[in-house]
Amino acid sequence: MNGNTKKNALVVGMARSGISSAKLLYKNGWNVIINDIKRDIPGLLEQLSGIEYTDALGIDPKELIFGIDLLVLSPVIPIFAPFAKEAAERGVEVIGEIELGYRYSKGKFICVSGTNGKTTATALTGEMFRKGDFNTFVLGNIGIPIAEKAMETKPGDVIVAEVAALQLESIKKFHAHAAAMLNITEDHLNRFEESMDKYIAAKCRLFENQTCDDFAVLNYDDPTVRKMSELTSAKVLYFSRKEQPEEGVFIRDDTIIWRYEGKELDVLKTNEIQIPGLHNLENALACTALALSSKVPLGAVQKALKEFPGVEHRIEFVCEHEGVQYINDSKGTNPDSTIKAVEAMKRPTILLLGVGEYDKHSDFLPLFNAFGGKVKAVLASGVNVPAIKESADKAGFTNLFECREGLREMVGLAKCLAEPGDTVLLSPAAASWGIYSDFEERGRHFKQIVHEICRTE
Repeated sequence: MNGNTKKNALVVGMARSGISSAKLLYKNGWNVIINDIKRDIPGLLEQLSGIEYTDALGIDPKELIFGIDLLVLSPVIPIFAPFAKEAAERGVEVIGEIELGYRYSKGKFICVSGTNGKTTATALTGEMFRKGDFNTFVLGNIGIPIAEKAMETKPGDVIVAEVAALQLESIKKFHAHAAAMLNITEDHLNRFEESMDKYIAAKCRLFENQTCDDFAVLNYDDPTVRKMSELTSAKVLYFSRKEQPEEGVFIRDDTIIWRYEGKELDVLKTNEIQIPGLHNLENALACTALALSSKVPLGAVQKALKEFPGVEHRIEFVCEHEGVQYINDSKGTNPDSTIKAVEAMKRPTILLLGVGEYDKHSDFLPLFNAFGGKVKAVLASGVNVPAIKESADKAGFTNLFECREGLREMVGLAKCLAEPGDTVLLSPAAASWGIYSDFEERGRHFKQIVHEICRTE
């Protein structure tokens, strides 16, 4: 990638993807400059041990773009940021971590995107390939950057990658052999200049480098996603809970059916899938299409569907105390994701919202309108409280409590409000940033507090 001459790379944003990018670049002969808006980042020195780099932390990146050959951006930094645009105008190549990782990877990419369900679907797809005896890496937005494992991959390996719009907007050569788009709902509008069209356009970049030898797996029941068939050269496979598309995966008589090239195959009864909720049934259909189109044996697909328990922080059972269930859905980072979590609840629910200081400018009204009498109380904290209150007022929902002290106060109050037979559900419908480093840290803190308060440890 960098030829015989040592070149200069600037990595902006020193979270997981930035750290992995810096290490990968150094191992491949680049002079690495690291940059972040923060001057002091706990643990960074230890994480970058073993490589040489120029420390430019706390410096305006606009001052660093002269004399560099490559700019690698953190997913949270828009490709249209002024310094990134100026760098591009000066002839600097501007990419993100998934593009960088892709260029140094030797395996075949199987990708999952969409607004909600990506992490569960990525993990489940990975299990299908593993049970099919493929040497499989599960990477990307799910928690392990592609750049972190790129040098370990070999020809014939499979890289199952969760990819988000924030990552896709900066790709160039990134190519998925099979790519699934699960759904499209409002998310990250603050990042995409309040434009759903720009958000969707970033998502659609997943398909732009595909060829006729590849597969695009699309949600037939989502009109926006269904229309993406016009954007790819790949073979289109649909998945549907409601219809029976010509080719793809669907349900008939409570059985998952795979239909391809004029032939049908019974996969599994829907009640044999372990993960709960209609949204997870949709995830299962998409994963089945990804796996079977990529020659994963049917038995491996069936085994994964029967055994996969779900992922941490996504409708994760924490404990039951005094007849009250506690569920961790910290992965619910937008209203539509939280709607799906609420729909999966079987008991009266106390819902914990917000718990972050990053405003995506989300509309919470559809969430309140989707309660259907199931949610008995809402506890809210963080920067999104005003928007949550406004939506509650519009929906006529009155049993809302603001918790200014954050998650510990919320869990304590929820315990007081809950009655035997209830569920306390953390599904914030908002990002964790500003209070936590990511939704995983938020979810772990929730579980810690629950165990402490309920004395279940």
